Amino acid sequence: MLDSRLFHLIKKEFIQLTRDKRLIGAVIIAPILQLIIFGYVATTDVRDIPTVVLDFNRTSASREFTETFANTGYFSINYYVSNFEEEKALLNSGKVKAAINIPQDFAKDIKAGRSAEVQFVVDGANSNSASIILGYIQGITFDYSMKVLKDRFRNIGNVEDKINIINAKVRVFHNQTLSSTNYMIPGIIAMLLTLITAVLTSISIVKEKEYGTLEQLIVTPVKPYELMVSKMAPYIILSLIDVVLVMLVAVFWFKVPILGSIPLLFALISIFLVTNLGLGLYISTISANMQQTVLSVVFIMIPSMLLSGFIFPIANMPAVIQPITYLIPMRYFLTIVRGIFLKGIGIEYLWKDALLLSLLGGLIFTMAARKFRKKLE
Repeated sequence: MLDSRLFHLIKKEFIQLTRDKRLIGAVIIAPILQLIIFGYVATTDVRDIPTVVLDFNRTSASREFTETFANTGYFSINYYVSNFEEEKALLNSGKVKAAINIPQDFAKDIKAGRSAEVQFVVDGANSNSASIILGYIQGITFDYSMKVLKDRFRNIGNVEDKINIINAKVRVFHNQTLSSTNYMIPGIIAMLLTLITAVLTSISIVKEKEYGTLEQLIVTPVKPYELMVSKMAPYIILSLIDVVLVMLVAVFWFKVPILGSIPLLFALISIFLVTNLGLGLYISTISANMQQTVLSVVFIMIPSMLLSGFIFPIANMPAVIQPITYLIPMRYFLTIVRGIFLKGIGIEYLWKDALLLSLLGGLIFTMAARKFRKKLE
């Protein structure tokens, strides 16, 4: 009797859900579009940096030096100016992010074996981008300096082999291409799953309150747990469909590798989904209307993004803030999904995060279920 009643309740929810074509579109299409948009926008890679050159030397040596920057693909030489005022105007307007100032004696100093001091000006308004640009400048300048030294001593015995005392052979162990997209896409998947499951679950129940249909269900023989399960079942299925779709986009569109176990990934994703469904259920119990629901979701999502390590490393946060991050489910899931995607590691390395996520998810779901049952009774 109970199983039959629960089955019919779940069936009713699916029928009601399929009638709302806009909701189906939002659930299926919106995550894909959001992943594509965020995948291109949420990147720390800095390329084609608009650059201005102020060349007082104007020799083949100075041209070769600036071409070295342009040939790397990181810098795009868009402007050549003749004085500092023009350069300053371009920097102030934001048309360029970097400037190369080559002194008049550049070629003469290099030919004489003296240090040629080139000035670089970087727009520091965005400190993160400025730090990356400075790293590029230092690396490119060092490589060019070594080239000059090797050219000078090429015909003197075997001096060229003695210029570099240490020959560093660097190997990147994970994310060999150092693509920030490979790092950000798994985090975006976690963010989208949190948003979709929490929002849809809470809105579906609050909508019943606003329409008055929830009260009609309460006076029926339906038990609170049956109503709760029936409300969440469609969104569990839809969330799993979303997981498959966004993973396909991540792998085939953005070429993000999945090096680990896919069954393990889906098993741990299921725990994360239940946690977020419990979160959505809890939001629905404290919200009286749609406006309150949306505000509650925003209030929860912003700390989740900021404190989970999705944007800022947890280790760089103030010591007083770091303990709070243990209350954020996305913190554990980010470690899990990035570990499986990029490192290919298994449960032997992820068991601690999986356990803590399960405990936190169980706590959230239990609190939500009790509050939901109490609200109905």
